[in-house]
Amino acid sequence: MKQKPIVIGVAGGSGSGKTSVARAIHDHFQGGSIMMIEQDYYYKNQSHLTFEERLKQNYDHPFAFDNDLLIEQMQELMNGRPVEKPVYDYVQHTRSNETVPLEPKDVIILEGILVLEDERLRDLMDIKLFVDTDADLRFIRRLTRDITERGRSLDSVVDQYTTIVRPMHNQFIEPTKRYADVIIPIGGENKVAIDIIIAKIQTILEQKDIL
Repeated sequence: MKQKPIVIGVAGGSGSGKTSVARAIHDHFQGGSIMMIEQDYYYKNQSHLTFEERLKQNYDHPFAFDNDLLIEQMQELMNGRPVEKPVYDYVQHTRSNETVPLEPKDVIILEGILVLEDERLRDLMDIKLFVDTDADLRFIRRLTRDITERGRSLDSVVDQYTTIVRPMHNQFIEPTKRYADVIIPIGGENKVAIDIIIAKIQTILEQKDIL
C-alpha cells in the first residue's frame, strides 16, 4: 500500500440500484486492488434480544447500524491493516459468529442505504454518490427481492414498506442526497453516469500512480 486508498460511497434507497452501480464500478476494475464493503454487514449484533424482539426492530433507521465498528474497520484498512468483516444472518436477524477476512486495497467502495448519513463516514470518502430512483420502482424491486431471495410473504413486505421503509427513507435516506458529489438517476441501468464515474476514478488512480 503506497498511500491512502480511494474511498467511494454509494448511497440510495432500498431497491434504488445502488448495489448494481457499486458492482458495475467494482467489476470494471476487477483484478485490480479494489474491494466492496456493504453497510448491511454492519447491522448491530442482536443476540441479546429474543427472535420476536428482533423481528420488531427498525432496520432502516441509522441506529440499526454499528457504524462505530464500520468506521474502525475502514480506518484500519485505510492504514494498510487487514480486518475481520462481520457477517449478518438475515434468517436469525442478528450477527453471525462467522467473519470474512479483508485485506487492504487501493480502492474501497462502501455501499449502503445510509452511508452518507454519518458525517464520520462521509469524511472518509473521496467520492460520494447517491442513486436516485422513483419510489414505485424501488418498491417493486424490493418486493421481488424479498419474496424470491429472503422467503418473505407479500403481506409482510408491503406492511414493512408502508410502516417503516417508506417513512425512514423520507426521513433519513432522501435528505443525504445533498451530501452527494454526483446523483445518479435510475441506478445500474444508467450506463453513461457509471462510465463517467469510472473515468473519474481512473483519473484519480493515475494521479496517485496506483494504476
